[in-house]
Amino acid sequence: MGDYDIAVIGAGLGGVYAMHRFTSQGWSVVGLEGASDVGGVWYHNRYPGARVDLDSLDYCYSFSEDVWRSWQWRERYASQPELLGYLNSVADRLDVRRHFHFETWLNGATWDPARRRYDLITADGRRLSCRFLVLTTGQLSAARKPGFPGLDRFRGQWVMTSHWPQDEVETTGKRIAVIGTGSSGVQTISTLASEAEHLYVFQRTANYAVPAQNRPLDGMVQKELGDRLPVEREHLLTDTAGGVRIPEPQHPMSHYVTAERDAMLVRQWEAGGQGMNSVFLDQGRDPQVNDVVADFVRDRIRGAVRDRAVAEALCPTYPIGTRRLCLEIGYYDAFNQDNVSLVDLRDDPIIEITETGLRTRDHHHEVDLIVFALGFDAFTGAIDGANIRNEQGITPTDRWRSGPRTQLGMMTAGFPNLFLPTGPGSPSVLGNLFLQNEYSIDWIADCIAHLDEKKYASIEPSEAGEAEWTAHVAQLAQGLLRLGIDNYMVHVSDDGSRTFIPYIGGVRRHVASMREAAAGDYAGFDLR
Repeated sequence: MGDYDIAVIGAGLGGVYAMHRFTSQGWSVVGLEGASDVGGVWYHNRYPGARVDLDSLDYCYSFSEDVWRSWQWRERYASQPELLGYLNSVADRLDVRRHFHFETWLNGATWDPARRRYDLITADGRRLSCRFLVLTTGQLSAARKPGFPGLDRFRGQWVMTSHWPQDEVETTGKRIAVIGTGSSGVQTISTLASEAEHLYVFQRTANYAVPAQNRPLDGMVQKELGDRLPVEREHLLTDTAGGVRIPEPQHPMSHYVTAERDAMLVRQWEAGGQGMNSVFLDQGRDPQVNDVVADFVRDRIRGAVRDRAVAEALCPTYPIGTRRLCLEIGYYDAFNQDNVSLVDLRDDPIIEITETGLRTRDHHHEVDLIVFALGFDAFTGAIDGANIRNEQGITPTDRWRSGPRTQLGMMTAGFPNLFLPTGPGSPSVLGNLFLQNEYSIDWIADCIAHLDEKKYASIEPSEAGEAEWTAHVAQLAQGLLRLGIDNYMVHVSDDGSRTFIPYIGGVRRHVASMREAAAGDYAGFDLR
């Protein structure tokens, strides 16, 4: 396949922009994508009800006024078909498809120190090499596969929300089981409840779901933002924690009298969206403050679901905001329907899958279709799947047994010229991934241009720089309630110690650190 300056792995929202930025600077670039087209997570996650849980006007490209004005968002929270249509439209406008090899999985990449290049091999045996390897594979892309005993003998159909078939899945009038009640489960259940003959919801852990308050978008709002796009973009980069326009908390809960506190909670509930995670400045660290917010949401769940036992089973028991907050459109209403049953796996666990359904300890549920909403092997799954090795033959995650170690969430020591945009140690899944990918790719492009200008062949984190950033990430996470709750953002080591994987310092602090490193001749990195 040839020798290239840069290989971009993945054609999702990061890969599309990376290909545009790198080719615009005149480098030879090749893209590898396992799917048959662009879209990344929005190519695969085409399950019923799939939509983004950040406002569409934040969750889109902002690097170009032309691209901004080329698409008119229809809803506050764009659905999967609209998001995939948008990414296809941008890929066409930027003419990046011709640089990607689709249906092509990276099967291995090995650093050659003598040539200062990565040698790559694809799953179908093709070989190529590159100076710089950029993984725009995302942190939520490697699907967690079902491992229930007996699945191989099930005579019905089974699907995963994370890799929903492109062919139509017949759901109308079917007996359906949905296993998992995280974000994708909540969205799927809300939609399938109106289509299924009977829907069985298998819940291991109840998750907080708050109203999305989705609505059609006023085109004038998008136009007005576009009129001041560079200023708005810089504001999101330098003045916000998540790279979004969600109002941020200003004071701890103790600053407010009870009536003010209650009114704030009601306003946020009625506004909808992710803001329920941050009503008060201290709700992520003070258990008593968190209880006030959590109790408010639990009371709303009890008020929405008529069956008291079902309502209680749907009430989460962990602190709110310590797992991903779900946005719901009709989720709790579904449990008021006669054709929807909740199976609480804490009381009645799944034993096996049979030829005709699922057997729990106490019951057998006959179904025609099983939907696995199990989430992803987050952060490390895609890295491990690429099988990247340095000159010693080790992989990046071999060094991460006690938690990920990166410099700025962008690179990891021992792996020259390997970039991990929005990786562990960056705000990543805590913020706007469109904006973060844009800024990360811009930083990489500027870095490569700097190396070329100064006649350097490679860059990698210094051991000291990586250690300092990793310690900084860990120090900011101390005292987080999130750190004590098992979830995909927390790495638990063999000795029981815990590492919070994303950077809790937010987009503004991360951007400032990235800019500082670049301005200081890439302090914390070794250039050779």
